Amino acid sequence: MLLDFIRYHQHLMGTKIGCREGDCGACTVLVGEMVEGELRYRSVTSCLMPLGNVQGKHIVTIEGINIPGLNFIQQAFASEGATQCGFCTPGFIVSLAGCCLNKNEVTTASAIAAVNGNICRCTGYKSIERAAATVATKLQERGSVAVLDFAVTQQLVPAYFIQIKQRLQELVKGGNGILLPVAQNKAKFMGGGTDLYVQHHEGLAEEEDIDFLLAKNIGKGITQQGTTGIMGAEVTVTDILESPIFQQNFPALKKHIKLVSATQIRNMATVAGNIINGSPIGDFTIFFLALDAQLVLTDGNNSRQLPLRQLFKGYKSLHKSAEEYIDAIYFQLPAPGAFFNFEKVCKRTHLDIASVNTAIYLEMKEQVITLAGISAGGVGPVPCYLEEGSRLLTGRQLTPQLVDELIEKVQLAITPISDTRGTATYKRLLLAQLIRAHFNTLFPRMDFVQHSS
Repeated sequence: MLLDFIRYHQHLMGTKIGCREGDCGACTVLVGEMVEGELRYRSVTSCLMPLGNVQGKHIVTIEGINIPGLNFIQQAFASEGATQCGFCTPGFIVSLAGCCLNKNEVTTASAIAAVNGNICRCTGYKSIERAAATVATKLQERGSVAVLDFAVTQQLVPAYFIQIKQRLQELVKGGNGILLPVAQNKAKFMGGGTDLYVQHHEGLAEEEDIDFLLAKNIGKGITQQGTTGIMGAEVTVTDILESPIFQQNFPALKKHIKLVSATQIRNMATVAGNIINGSPIGDFTIFFLALDAQLVLTDGNNSRQLPLRQLFKGYKSLHKSAEEYIDAIYFQLPAPGAFFNFEKVCKRTHLDIASVNTAIYLEMKEQVITLAGISAGGVGPVPCYLEEGSRLLTGRQLTPQLVDELIEKVQLAITPISDTRGTATYKRLLLAQLIRAHFNTLFPRMDFVQHSS
C-alpha cells in the first residue's frame, strides 16, 4: 500500500497509520496527475491506495508542503488552537492543501467539506472549522491569478509545485498503457480498491498479477449521446460530482453526493467497482437501479449488454462470468420535468456505509405518474429494484394514499436482517420513512404523512 511505502521505504513519518480502512483520514496524501493537459490534485487515503495506482503521479505527503517556518494552513491551525495531540493534524492540513490547489471557487463551506473524511478525537471541530474558514478567506483573494501561482506566493504550498506539471509531462511520455484483451491479459483488474482493500488487504497485498486501472487514462470519461448518459468503468464519485452532464440533469447532485462517503474516498472509488462488488448497500448501485442503467460487459473479446436490474442473482453473486468486467455504463438522463431523489441513513453522515438507502425516479404528466423506478439497499441480500412498487406507481395519480399503498407493497417485498447497522424492524421503519422523504422532498406542497395504519 502507498501508506506503507511512504513510511517504511521513504521513512516519511508525518503520514500516520490510523484505521487502515479509510475511515479516519490520518494517512491522507495528495495525488497530482495530468488530466486533459492540466495538473490536478486530489486527496486520498493512502492506506487504501495500492502503489500500482500511483504510477506517473505526484504524491504529496505532509512533508511535501513544508516551507521554512509554517505555511499558511499550518499557521491557521496554530492560531486557532486547532490541534491537541497532533496525530490527526497532518491529514487535516494535507486535505486543506488539496482544497487550495482546486481551481473551483472556495467558500468556508467547501473548505470544511474538504476535511469531511478526517477525524479528530480530542481537539473538537470548531477550532478546525475556524482554521478552514481562515484558509477559505485567503483563497477568496485569488481572483484571476493562476491556482498554483497564488498557492506558492501566499505560502500555501512550496515553490517546487510550479515545476511539477513539466516533470509529470516528461514522466508520462509514451502513454500510460491500455487494457489488453483477457485472452492476452490474465491479470485481475483493480479500480479504486476502496472496498477490496478493506475486505481482502492481506491477500491483495501478496497478489502478484494485478492490472491497476487508475494508473491509466482509460475508462474515465462521462459523455452524452442524445438523452443517454455514458460512463466509463473507471469514473469515480468525484468525476460524477464535477461532471457538467450530471450537474445539468440532477439539480440536487451535491446533496446526493454528500451522502456518499467522504472526499478522499470519492476521489478514489469507482462506480463500476461499487456495482460489481455486489454489496446490498452500494450507494451508486441503488442510484442507478432507479434509472434502469445498462451495463456493457466484456471479456476482452466479446461484449454484451445487461440491465443492471438483472445483474444480481444472490448475495455477492452476479449474472456474469469470471472473465467479464464492466466496460461502460449507459443510463437514460432524466426527462424534462422528471423527478429524482436519493436518500440514505447511516451512523456517520460522511464515509459510513448505509443502514438503508433508496432512490426514486418519476416521470409525470399532470398529476399522473407515467414512469416509475424505485430501489432500496440494506433490506435484502442484494441491491433491490422494487419492481412491484414501481409497477404500482405507474399510471396512478399521485396522492398521499398512493404513497401509503406503495409502502405497504414494499414491506411485502423486502427481507431485511438484523445486524450491526440495525434490527430488521428498524430497517423496515427506516425504508418507510425514507420513501416518505422522497415524496416530501420532490413534492413539498403535498402532505405525505401516514394516512392509513
